[in-house]
Amino acid sequence: MEEDNSFVRPFIITGGRVEPLRNDLRLETLVVAVRPPGESLTFERKRVAAVCESPTTVAEVAHRVGVPLGVARVLISDLVAAGHLACRQPAELPLHTLERIRDHVRSL
Repeated sequence: MEEDNSFVRPFIITGGRVEPLRNDLRLETLVVAVRPPGESLTFERKRVAAVCESPTTVAEVAHRVGVPLGVARVLISDLVAAGHLACRQPAELPLHTLERIRDHVRSL
């Protein structure tokens, strides 16, 4: 059996930080790149910026980049602070979204 050596510990990706600079990033927060990812971005930050070329939720960013949600929040908040991304909070969750969440929780 071949061992996967490509795994990087989450605390390495975030520089040891576990709290994002912004504490208002919810799962459904929409994130979009305001400029193309430049050479100054490295590894996962560049991947996050590329994923956000079109508006994408925080949860979807975590999934598509392949990092835990907490790591995605830290990376996204860093990129927002650096001016690479912008985010928009929906005023409230629509009823159909709440029902889907409820149904998924029940199925667990």
